[in-house]
Amino acid sequence: MEIPENIQHQLNQFQQLQQQAQAVTMQKQNVEVQKQETEKALEELNKTDASTEVFKQAGTLLIKVNYEEAVADMEDKLETLKLRAQTMERQEERVMKKLEEMQNSIQAAMKGVAPADE
Repeated sequence: MEIPENIQHQLNQFQQLQQQAQAVTMQKQNVEVQKQETEKALEELNKTDASTEVFKQAGTLLIKVNYEEAVADMEDKLETLKLRAQTMERQEERVMKKLEEMQNSIQAAMKGVAPADE
């Protein structure tokens, strides 16, 4: 049985959307890892006091930074990562919903094409 062109087009779009969903999921996981690392670093910073020497990585170098500045930077970074994680979550939900809708549409179209049992 040959698949009609319009259904083939829908299948191609579905595959592209699946790839997009995988990319969004990977990006979301990456943001989550960065968020966890930042939370851990901030937790460790908070165990110390303002007299502690703090260094920041810049490429292959470690540069001494002000303690309060380091804490503020980490808090800002954590806030940004939390917002990105929420955005990625919403994006993932939208893509998954669209995938489900497309799958249902393709299945319905295929039922109309399938030869009837005799």
